[in-house]
Amino acid sequence: MRATDTSDLWWKSAVTYCLDVQTYLDSDGDGVGDLQGLADRIDYLAKLGINCLWLMPFYPSPHHDDGYDVADFYGVDPRVGTHGELVEVIRTAQDRGIKVIADLLINHTSDQHPWFREARRSKNSRYRDFYVWRDTEPPDTSDQVVFPDEEDSIWTYDERTGEWYLHHFYSHQPDLNVANPAVRDEVMRIAGFWLQLGVDGFRVDAVPFFIEDVETSGDPQGAPADPHDILKELRAFLWRRKGSSMLLGEVNLPFTQQLEYFGGDAGDELTMMFDFVGMQAMYLSLVREDARPMAKALQDRPPIHPSCQWANFLRNHDELTLDKLTKSERQEVFDAFGPDPEMQLFDRGLRRRLPPMLDGDPRRIRMAYSLMFSLPGSPSIFYGEEIGMGENLDIPGRLSVRSPMQWDGDRNGGFSTARPSRLTRAVTQDGYAPEHVNVADQQQSPDSLWRFFRELISVRRECHELGWGDFSIIEQDTTAVLAHRCDLEGSSVIAVHNLGADPVTVALTIDGPDDDAVLVDLFEDSRVPLDRGAVTLPLDGYGYHWLRLQPAPQRDRA
Repeated sequence: MRATDTSDLWWKSAVTYCLDVQTYLDSDGDGVGDLQGLADRIDYLAKLGINCLWLMPFYPSPHHDDGYDVADFYGVDPRVGTHGELVEVIRTAQDRGIKVIADLLINHTSDQHPWFREARRSKNSRYRDFYVWRDTEPPDTSDQVVFPDEEDSIWTYDERTGEWYLHHFYSHQPDLNVANPAVRDEVMRIAGFWLQLGVDGFRVDAVPFFIEDVETSGDPQGAPADPHDILKELRAFLWRRKGSSMLLGEVNLPFTQQLEYFGGDAGDELTMMFDFVGMQAMYLSLVREDARPMAKALQDRPPIHPSCQWANFLRNHDELTLDKLTKSERQEVFDAFGPDPEMQLFDRGLRRRLPPMLDGDPRRIRMAYSLMFSLPGSPSIFYGEEIGMGENLDIPGRLSVRSPMQWDGDRNGGFSTARPSRLTRAVTQDGYAPEHVNVADQQQSPDSLWRFFRELISVRRECHELGWGDFSIIEQDTTAVLAHRCDLEGSSVIAVHNLGADPVTVALTIDGPDDDAVLVDLFEDSRVPLDRGAVTLPLDGYGYHWLRLQPAPQRDRA
């Protein structure tokens, strides 16, 4: 495969960077990050090396759920800017070689959205069937709520019309009825609008929930026979409007069900999907210093359509969910990485960032990110990971990891000139405060985490084997070590990671294209001795190697 072939399906090798505009950089001193501030930092992102920027919701909203409660799908929150400033961000990013994707929220609206306001005025409203209603008292659904700390049912009674409306999330977020063809048309119209303004695709929030809503509601006018037809419709629509666009889905389900959301053998639904199963197995492996849970999760991944891709991550903007682990496994992770109940959420996840969980150990932090970036698929990082930001547990719930970006060691971490009391969210304090963790200092330090991330991203973007190749585990005898390879048309990338604190030496058998193949260390740019497929690698505690296996140059064969 030629390097030029990778440009069509750009998401298969993308390095995605997720940020919230309101916590990234405040350009006008009102305490809220804005699009002008983001525009001023596009060159920073280009220098870091990412090539896909994921914008969390920037739509008008009452902000009862950090912008995920949308009041206008076609608008831009005036607190962060205007449509014109958003277009400037998109154009500037694309000029620097960075694709831009936005959150597409088709599960629910805010209860302040004009559709819902009209829907609750009368049962005869044209928007009534935009939502899911029932006229009989619902059974106990407390086991189905997403946020058990604040809701005890997925149905809420509306006094004005005397019926209950469905909401899998908060009661102020009524679920849309995507079984209704008019709602599906509106979803396509929304996606088309933002494509027209220049975005390159969408991250789709909590995909299984709107699929389930279709099954709950039905449609007297004739819903699709299969709820997954809605995803097929959306995928086909996007590719008609913009052939290079993509859909990155949040689908926290077992692998067999995830395969359905890719569209199975046809690959005609979601383009990418976050690997929640692999992420949770990785944390279990980190706790145990045992690579076997991680290896099993990778081997359990089903084959997917060539146009589709897995998105790998260690941290996202929500709680660090561990719901796919057994109760005892989850408790292992809690005990190691979040022993204080204040660090836990919903009895299933952690509200912490990675560096504090790993006690700030730079060796372990770098190994964990090296491992994640080396996995088959496409890596995704959350803003601040590149400098090792910590969480702020004084911020309630899932928002503890969404504190302002730390640009320098001055007041407010360089995020804003406003008084600290006016900030949209408090800056992290203590050992991870801006005076200790910030971009400015790390850009000047040759040994900083930021410098490590820039090199890691650079090496990863040159390894098309990881996004396009065939994956396999390399068998060896040390349980703390994960050794794997990705092969692509005569070239292979081999990654070896020691999850343990103790140094080890591993012996690997590497099948090559010929007896004269060579191994090149991609970080040290040096050759590694390879004797007829046998190699012995010393690994420090939490050490790692990325190696490329390639045929020996012709002059070496003479």
